[in-house]
Amino acid sequence: MGIIVNLDVMMAKRKMSVTELSEKVGITMANLSILKTGKAKAIRFSTLEKICEVLECQPGDILDYERE
Repeated sequence: MGIIVNLDVMMAKRKMSVTELSEKVGITMANLSILKTGKAKAIRFSTLEKICEVLECQPGDILDYERE
């Protein structure tokens, strides 16, 4: 499995839409959707930092590692 992206869970906990998060973070809705669905191959630390700032969470709240 590898890295699991729980961005949708954190967004639901904060009652935040993709549109609102993309505006506050400064990335496109398309790129945020790719990240949210776990299809992203990479994420910049600056983007991860901004997402954590906006959602008031830690990187570990968004990203998880699952052994195969």
